[in-house]
Amino acid sequence: MTAHTATLFTIAVGSSDPIYRQLIEQTRRLAAAGVLAPGDVLPSVREVALALAVNPMTVSKAYNMLETEGVLSRARGIGMLVAERPAQARNRGGREDLLRPTLQRAAAEARQLELDPDTVLALFKKILKEEQ
Repeated sequence: MTAHTATLFTIAVGSSDPIYRQLIEQTRRLAAAGVLAPGDVLPSVREVALALAVNPMTVSKAYNMLETEGVLSRARGIGMLVAERPAQARNRGGREDLLRPTLQRAAAEARQLELDPDTVLALFKKILKEEQ
């Protein structure tokens, strides 16, 4: 059982996505990628709220929604734990489903900028290689 710090999360202030949604999506991705393993302890609501300078109710809302989805589970006296991953989150299709909304937003932006698909794909491949 590993405890994670509040620096696990970041928020994009200018994003159209509400902060609680950003926290939910980041937690889903981290769990699907194995960065958060089943049984890992998440930072407390207070720790995350202080680190990100957000309202604790925002973090609480995200944690509660993740618990309802089965991504997190509550352990009395310990806090929020990463639940056992459902098979969908472990398989490639489940991880692709998590990435789809981000790519849909990027595709919409590319269309607004009137960029052709080849240019967009070349840029995406370049960005993927930069992160390695």
